Amino acid sequence: MSEKFQGKYRIESARLKNWNYASSGLYFITICTADRQHFFGEVEGGVMQLSEVGLIVKREWEKTFRMRPDMNLQMDEYVIMPNHFHAIIIIGDNKYNSQGRDAMHCVSTGGDYKNKFGPQSKNLASIVRGFKIGVTKNARKIHADFMWQSRFHDHIIRNDESYHRIRNYIYNNPSTWDEDKFRHE
Repeated sequence: MSEKFQGKYRIESARLKNWNYASSGLYFITICTADRQHFFGEVEGGVMQLSEVGLIVKREWEKTFRMRPDMNLQMDEYVIMPNHFHAIIIIGDNKYNSQGRDAMHCVSTGGDYKNKFGPQSKNLASIVRGFKIGVTKNARKIHADFMWQSRFHDHIIRNDESYHRIRNYIYNNPSTWDEDKFRHE
């Protein structure tokens, strides 16, 4: 059931309540365009052909890791699809998450770490926000109506089996586009 904030209903956060999203770990993210519009190119014969805006997405994602050396980020598998973006991002140990090394313990034991509303910095949300801002600023020079969906989906990767399954899903996404749930929404 939705809760009210300042007298208005709001959508509950999809974030894991007892997880510090600045913590070192592997994260699978999915970001969609508003109304699932095809801004990033098209899949032809199981291969993604990037449009000009798709090339901006590629450039901005790769730039994300150069811009944040202090966060000890690593780029893993990613794919740009016609109307969405999937990636695995690795946040390594850094000075911003050194107190959060027990974040997984908090989740498993019901510890007291709580996500809080407010400014998000040096965590997964701030990384995604910076990426989306960079893409939007440059994409609107080509398509004035370019917009992202307001939220993004994340999944904390907790074991090797999950990592390999997700990595294969990302890699094979263009070849399975005809059956992709994001294609037909």
